[in-house]
Amino acid sequence: MAVYNGKRMEASFVFKKFDVEVISGIFKKYPLTKGIFSTVIDKDDELVAYLETNLRNFVFLDETVPLPITVQYKTPKTLGRDRLAAAVGANYLQPGKDLLVIDAGTAITYELVDASGAYLGGNISPGMTTRFKALNQFTKKLPLVVEQEEIPLVGTDTETAIQAGVVNGIVCEMDGYIEKLRLKYPNLLVFLTGGHSFYFERRLKNSIFADINLVLTGLNRILEYNVED
Repeated sequence: MAVYNGKRMEASFVFKKFDVEVISGIFKKYPLTKGIFSTVIDKDDELVAYLETNLRNFVFLDETVPLPITVQYKTPKTLGRDRLAAAVGANYLQPGKDLLVIDAGTAITYELVDASGAYLGGNISPGMTTRFKALNQFTKKLPLVVEQEEIPLVGTDTETAIQAGVVNGIVCEMDGYIEKLRLKYPNLLVFLTGGHSFYFERRLKNSIFADINLVLTGLNRILEYNVED
């Protein structure tokens, strides 16, 4: 859960399970009147009911909610709400621009929004930690490693070979998408967000905007678009 004042995030909270006492404490601390609920897993009906009861304006983000961008995805019901919110956030920060949003988390997602504000679609690939775990779990001898700050171009032992292969492979993947899309969209702007955004920011040769709160910005924009003050 995040408390967002329209310009910046004031506080964020992570819950393993809904707890009325915890949520009510947040409502007592912050003068909350508007809220949006978004999830990529099963909906918590108890949480939704509580928010509907205690917020003057409440939005449950699904495929039926009006958006400030148009969506040309063929299966909007299966489109991840985090992907959609990131696209909306980028469009809000840079309206009238062709945009590529890269979200580097458990999965790496790529979202394309054109200058007219149309979400054209995107791609999904395994994230860095997911790739490290896959090499360990689906082979018999490769160890589980984690990212390091300094990564060689070519590994000199098994551990650095895995690190170099995964990290450099992701960098080439990101730069490759950017360069290919700029052939069609020469003025393309690129946003990088997600848990590993700052890890990859300085490794990319292309100019980007790194914004860890891009999804929250997008959710807030969707909320404001659907409610009145």
